Amino acid sequence: MIARTLALALALIGGVTTSQLPEFAQQYRQRLGGAIDALTQVVGDFREDAARQGLSMREAIDRLSRTSDDFVATQGARVARSVERLDALERQRDALREAGPFQRLTVFLRDLDPQLAQATFEDFEPAVPATAEGAVAAGGGFLGLLLTFGLIGRVVRRMRRRPG
Repeated sequence: MIARTLALALALIGGVTTSQLPEFAQQYRQRLGGAIDALTQVVGDFREDAARQGLSMREAIDRLSRTSDDFVATQGARVARSVERLDALERQRDALREAGPFQRLTVFLRDLDPQLAQATFEDFEPAVPATAEGAVAAGGGFLGLLLTFGLIGRVVRRMRRRPG
């Protein structure tokens, strides 16, 4: 009886925890938009500076990278990484926009940017799941853990019954 109560309590905690996944994904998407805005400004400024010198972005980055000045070469590498990250974040934003409510969670988990996820986690504020997506996530977490504990219980009971 204690094991069933514990399994039910843990399943309930699992359901509450997984119900927060859509809210976490929402806060992540907001942070994603902010990161894209910031990187767009940085990359845009660099693009304008390169164009004023008659260079393409690639040419300007290559020029910075080939210099013997370590500081300048480091800046070129940073700009290249910023351009790559901006492209990756924009692809993720577009995939999230195109996905339906339940597909968004899959896209979110598949393409998670570790830096943004960590920052989102540090500022995360739980919310009551008021969407179908939140309710399904809560139910899935609850049922998943309840079934897992049920299977573990069966295995343990069978092992106890086995003559040793």
